[in-house]
Amino acid sequence: MTAPPIDIALPNGVSYAQPTGLFINNKYVPGTGDTFVVLNPSNEDEIVTLQGASTSDVDLAVSAAREAFDGEWSELPATARVDLLLKLVSLIERDRELLAGIDALDNGKTFNAALNADIAASINVFKYYAGAADKLSGSTIETNPDKLAYVLREPLGVCGQIIPWNYPFMMLAWKVAPALACGNVVVLKPAEQTPLSALYFGKLIAEAGFPPGVVNIIPGLGSVAGKALAEHMDVDKIAFTGSTATGRAIMQSAASNLKNITLECGGKNPSIVFDDADLEQAVKWCHLGIMDNQGQVCISTSRIYVQEGVYDQFLRNFVDVTREHNRLGDPFDSETWQGPQVSKPQYDKILSYIEEGKQCGARLLYGGAKLSSKGYFIEPTVFADTTEDMKIVQEEIFGPVVVISKFKTFEEVVAKANNSAYGLAAAVFTENIKTGHRLGRKLQSGMVFINSSGDAHFGIPFGGYKSSGIGRELGQYALDAYTQIKAVHVNLGRKL
Repeated sequence: MTAPPIDIALPNGVSYAQPTGLFINNKYVPGTGDTFVVLNPSNEDEIVTLQGASTSDVDLAVSAAREAFDGEWSELPATARVDLLLKLVSLIERDRELLAGIDALDNGKTFNAALNADIAASINVFKYYAGAADKLSGSTIETNPDKLAYVLREPLGVCGQIIPWNYPFMMLAWKVAPALACGNVVVLKPAEQTPLSALYFGKLIAEAGFPPGVVNIIPGLGSVAGKALAEHMDVDKIAFTGSTATGRAIMQSAASNLKNITLECGGKNPSIVFDDADLEQAVKWCHLGIMDNQGQVCISTSRIYVQEGVYDQFLRNFVDVTREHNRLGDPFDSETWQGPQVSKPQYDKILSYIEEGKQCGARLLYGGAKLSSKGYFIEPTVFADTTEDMKIVQEEIFGPVVVISKFKTFEEVVAKANNSAYGLAAAVFTENIKTGHRLGRKLQSGMVFINSSGDAHFGIPFGGYKSSGIGRELGQYALDAYTQIKAVHVNLGRKL
């Protein structure tokens, strides 16, 4: 039995057949779990109702993956994995505008951002790991003349991957590409808010010629499909991106069989502007650092500390840039820079934090209101003169809301920046490179940007300290995350 596709017309006039169901063994099959509605956050209209994966469906997907790993997939030479990944790259490039349109439709991000940032970055990620697939190697270790010792780098096996809604296709690329390059198989659960591009990706997997079972895609509720995947005794690894609270639950579930885990969780990231910074550039980068993707970015620099000598000027300039730049509207309109928030729960959560900011004594400089009667649009919101004890300073809002306060000394701003349960990213703006490097060493963050913000690259490790997660993605570090090391000891003549 197969799950039939449905015809969807995108707002830009492009129509396509959207796969439904679950993608298992290179076929779309009906789910047997709870149904859920995928909405267009721009107008709150229903796009499609899907039937998600049940616990038994997760079992089927994991069994398909295990059979593939133990069978044909493991017998393929590394060069064959390279060819398959490169074929997949060509198919993503062919359908890049469609994939961007799908993400703009069910996420609310602008089509331009989805096409020129998300899908473009995803293509680079797949190219990077296609190039790495036949270059994995072990080593030999010198011991003594009677012994040969060598190290093998081997795939982990069945990898469960749970991706978020803020970058639907790009997060898929970050996880699927290195896993396949290393010879693993995948069971992927996309976010229930934004499952459509992941489901379409299944068509590309089959068209590229991957053996059945190598990639399986199981949309469904996190509390059902995600939990079952994390707990599954035949899953060897869980890779998760999402909130810290869910990351903790995933970690507990993964303890069922001591799975290998990679967790990329939340952030409440500082941006620090010194008196000697190029103020115009600092303002523009700080604005991008929080307002990009409707503020729905784990590395968004949502709390800004400005040295007292330029504080007032920074506030004026930041409000001016926000007013000029954040053009809200239809994600498919080329003039739009900020689309809607992804969902009603996220929309309501952000508005509650804005109200909290107003009530706690923060100075509202700009925005702070919801817009329109339809769609989840929120004005970009700027608070100033905030203090460290405020919820809007300590808690991740994940929306277009920034808090700004002043500092005097280097030591003071180090203490404030590190006063957080999170440690994902931080940005520093100064023309004194010594100050930049010195502060970079002091900050408790997995990533530090000096005179930029949110500057991710497929070859550079991505991940955080403290409650921001465990492990790293991208670059050579993701190859470590999807392989395990085996030591082989060979006795060449030693006798007892």
